[in-house]
Amino acid sequence: MSEEYDEYEELPKSRSQVKREIQELHALGKQLSQLPEKHLLSIPISDKLREAITAARSMKLAALKRQLKFIGGLMLNEDESSIRIALEKAKKPHKDEVNQFHEIEQWRDHLLLGDQDLINDLANKFENFERQHVGQLIRNAKKEQANNKSPKSSRLLFKYLSELQEN
Repeated sequence: MSEEYDEYEELPKSRSQVKREIQELHALGKQLSQLPEKHLLSIPISDKLREAITAARSMKLAALKRQLKFIGGLMLNEDESSIRIALEKAKKPHKDEVNQFHEIEQWRDHLLLGDQDLINDLANKFENFERQHVGQLIRNAKKEQANNKSPKSSRLLFKYLSELQEN
């Protein structure tokens, strides 16, 4: 019976399966063409594929569509799993940056709403947290908002929190 199972495992892929795999490679090629140049350099791909991706960046509409198909064809000769792993690594730092940005935005918004517990938490979290400076920025931001002025102090508060987070 085990011989029968071995015969089934060696059956060729169906035409639909081959098409799905090629479409996945096209999608992967499109993702690569949308990567910033600095991230593309860290992806393990051939020079020919790298040149095709670089060329695709300057193309529009039909030419871009043809180039992406060409890139998908070149992807057949590449190691798809290592490309996907490297692509995830390239995207991950960006996700972390976005999460940090959102966290700082939330801190600023809560501070402007008068969250005193957050001030204490931030003072405990950061050694060089200046309560007086933050209080002044909050007061100024509230005045600017009341007078319909540009949110200069709110921006300065965000910048100050960003600098604390970086250090």
